Amino acid sequence: MFKTILNKLKRVTGNSLAEFAVTTAMMATLAATAAPQFGQVGEGAKEKKTMNNIDKIVQAANNFYNQKLDQEGRGRFPGQLKYDSAVGAPPTFTGDVAEALETFVESNLASLDGYTDGLSSFVYVFSTAVDDDDALQGDWMNTATDVSYDTDGALDFKELFANNGMSSPFQDGAYVYVVIPGFGSGTNAQAPALIVCDIENPTQLSKTLIP
Repeated sequence: MFKTILNKLKRVTGNSLAEFAVTTAMMATLAATAAPQFGQVGEGAKEKKTMNNIDKIVQAANNFYNQKLDQEGRGRFPGQLKYDSAVGAPPTFTGDVAEALETFVESNLASLDGYTDGLSSFVYVFSTAVDDDDALQGDWMNTATDVSYDTDGALDFKELFANNGMSSPFQDGAYVYVVIPGFGSGTNAQAPALIVCDIENPTQLSKTLIP
């Protein structure tokens, strides 16, 4: 359609002012219609990219857990000193880890649709501190948030990614996580739970894992 319009504009015989006005209006309408569609495609591609990145982070954490299970007899996630220690600031609970995870997702995560506040429970995946040069240069954190830092956890994750990190495809995004500690002992022990999010929209851009 654009080619046809351009051909009309290029005719040597010329067009009347009315024809030119109609052609201009058609081009403006097409541009206005196409712009939102291109924007939606762009946002959809970003969402797909960030969910793929979150999958990689969760898989790396699961590999770390299984490695520690083989080496230490009990699995733990990056940043955990032991399987029953927390990373970040998850709510305290008594009893079942799966129930605690469900409560956290429904009461905390479900209300977080942006990066501006309410993220103090989380720590950055790849950022050790607010002045982490690698994280600043790699755009692995958003310093305009109340997200915290866990040095050991970030170092563990960076080692899992060949001493590197990943940035979110969203301008204000960054990857964060929290670990709900395991519980119990012996045959009654329960594995910890992991939640990984992109702070662009933690409600929609997140994954959980209980090994």
